[in-house]
Amino acid sequence: MNRALLLLAFSAAAFAQDGFQPLFNGKNLDGWDGDPRMWSVRDGMIVGHTEGVTMTDNSFLISKQPYRNFILRAEMKLRNHNSGIQFRSEALANWVVRGYQADAAQDNYWGNIYDEKGRGTLVDGWKGKAEKVVKLQDWNDYEILCDGDHIKLTLNGMVTADLHDSARLEGIVAFQLHRGPPMEVYFRNVRIKILQ
Repeated sequence: MNRALLLLAFSAAAFAQDGFQPLFNGKNLDGWDGDPRMWSVRDGMIVGHTEGVTMTDNSFLISKQPYRNFILRAEMKLRNHNSGIQFRSEALANWVVRGYQADAAQDNYWGNIYDEKGRGTLVDGWKGKAEKVVKLQDWNDYEILCDGDHIKLTLNGMVTADLHDSARLEGIVAFQLHRGPPMEVYFRNVRIKILQ
């Protein structure tokens, strides 16, 4: 067994022990839907890129299953520009979504709760918080807790946003590619723990 597969097997066993289940199998995009020109799997990572693609709107890799109350954990690395992790969101046509987002940009917005195609920034978790712990152009641990109307973001161990909001209590998970300059983003170790 090669090293990458061994690590995936070990990670899957560790996730199951603490109640987490993988949302990404490390091999393909089963369970997800997105523009195949922009999303792929490489070395156990979900890779999104916009090089050579003309975009009229932000585009997303969307989970095929909705989730209500959960803790979502993922490692995320952003090469440049702007991305984020949607949660409790609504899938629209052409891989567009609206709803809550754990935001991220090349030198800003990490730790924010943003409402895509809605109210904009709901909580600024960047200033004085995420800016102190983010590892720009490196791997970051993002945790999203949704329990009833309670939403909490934790970035690299620091709580950056804590909000009570009931605009949407269930929806899909999705990863963002932002229109604008060519960009690339990476996700790995995506897992979820369902809360009662």
